[in-house]
Amino acid sequence: MKLLKPLLAVMALVFSTWAIAGNVPAASGNEAEVVWQALKEGAQVRTTGTAPFADQAINSYDMRTLDWRNDYLSYGMFAALFGMIGAFIVFIAVNGISKLSDGYSGKLVYRWSKFDLFIHWLGAIPCLLLIITGLTLLSGKIIIEPLLGTAVFAPMASLAKPIHDYMAIPFMLGWLLMSVKWAKNQIPEKCDLGWILVVGGYINFGPFKGKHPHAGFANAGEKMWFWTFAFGGAVVSATGVILLFPDLVEPSRTLSMLALVIHGAIAIVLTMFSVIHIFMATIMSEGGMECMVSGYCDENWAIQHHDLWYDEIKAKGELKYKD
Repeated sequence: MKLLKPLLAVMALVFSTWAIAGNVPAASGNEAEVVWQALKEGAQVRTTGTAPFADQAINSYDMRTLDWRNDYLSYGMFAALFGMIGAFIVFIAVNGISKLSDGYSGKLVYRWSKFDLFIHWLGAIPCLLLIITGLTLLSGKIIIEPLLGTAVFAPMASLAKPIHDYMAIPFMLGWLLMSVKWAKNQIPEKCDLGWILVVGGYINFGPFKGKHPHAGFANAGEKMWFWTFAFGGAVVSATGVILLFPDLVEPSRTLSMLALVIHGAIAIVLTMFSVIHIFMATIMSEGGMECMVSGYCDENWAIQHHDLWYDEIKAKGELKYKD
């Protein structure tokens, strides 16, 4: 600490020989201290840079944003992922899954095109990798490193950073295609309220047991996930561009920190919904996973979970079975 002040003074004195514009007041006493004070007050500098903030030697920002990241977002991301997984494990252990009342029919009904499957996995696989690497980057220093140690955390972090950066591009492309192509089937309907009131028919006890609410192509739960993904994806994509391409966006230090905080906060929300979506598609709903594997669903699954859609395509003569 004794060396810190003289060192800063020397650095400021050297810097002043080429950086300080003519608006620095004449030195009286220790010139280095005058220079350093001028820098702290925002004195402009000479530079060949063209960015809006290139001539600002000291770029200050609200330190509270760093506290928000460390004190809230780091724990929030950890809780969003593992808390939701734990909650679903307990829920399934108590409630069980939603089985097909009439079992499998053995007949598969066309539901998704091959292009739909492509854009789904184009967004889904990077999304999973972004959640895992985002957890490492956001919660790593606060939670993971103290638990596993630096020797384990260091290679995790060094690997997470490039994966997170590169996976952002296919995620944004998948998000854009899904948001545009699927929006027409995600408009709220009157039947969505009935679906919500009986929790989609997934509760296997009490007055909710055996309830199979009406639903169109997408039920209310799927619509909530879609619009959360659509708008949340837009925010994480926009803030991600600011963080990933600073030379292109040329943000201030404050904007960069705000982008980081907003990016993390929305990522927490998307992580929670992603866990719900994955559990519902793979475990909770018997027969549901087939939809995004082959593009077809069992006929009894369609009748039980999306009866209005099934009745509509049947009435129009658009009901197609897999050969």
